[in-house]
Amino acid sequence: MSQTLLKVKGLKVAYGGIQAVKGVDFEVREGELVTLIGSNGAGKTTTMKAITGLLPINAGDIEYLGQSIRGRGPWDLVKQGLAMVPEGRGVFTRMTITENLQMGAHIRKDTAGIAQDIDKVFTIFPRLKERRDQLAGTMSGGEQQMLAMGRALMSRPKVLLMDEPSMGLSPIMVDKIFEVVKDVYAQGVTVLLVEQNASRALAIADRGYVMDSGMITMSGEARQMLDDPKVRAAYLGE
Repeated sequence: MSQTLLKVKGLKVAYGGIQAVKGVDFEVREGELVTLIGSNGAGKTTTMKAITGLLPINAGDIEYLGQSIRGRGPWDLVKQGLAMVPEGRGVFTRMTITENLQMGAHIRKDTAGIAQDIDKVFTIFPRLKERRDQLAGTMSGGEQQMLAMGRALMSRPKVLLMDEPSMGLSPIMVDKIFEVVKDVYAQGVTVLLVEQNASRALAIADRGYVMDSGMITMSGEARQMLDDPKVRAAYLGE
């Protein structure tokens, strides 16, 4: 069995005076695509922010590569191979596409490798290549999502966390984003995907966890969860 890269143990996080995450346990093993699904306000994004050091933890622990990363800053975690594509994309609007991608590689010194990886991102996202000198703030939401994903890949992550990558996008763009998630995973990057589009997420994942009111209420093989009547009724609109 492959090693556990990321382990969340008894995680509790309070956000704005509310206990948003109430003792969550889950793990992501090397080479897996794991999805965390649940309705809006279930605590998924708060969990992701806690893992990446953007929010303080009240209780519990997060282990990455067998070591506790509680209290570590996002910049430190990126150096260790833990990168996130945040909800809302968070691109640098006053920088060009190329400059945004270079920012994604700020922890690296291998100039030739960085140039190579920018070309690789442009192969995955030809639309970004066409607009490489355009300011990120002038792009559509879907294009910004592509850029956010490309920028995260520039750090050559071991584990890529994606928070709601399909939110607010057109159906065609949603198809493209899920294709890219599958491609990234196929290239050997371990992925933790938070997604409201539960059916699409479970269709490409190895395993899934359902989060509701700050707790994990169900987990299992993604294919089995897709066929589970309770999951279908609650999250797949059936």
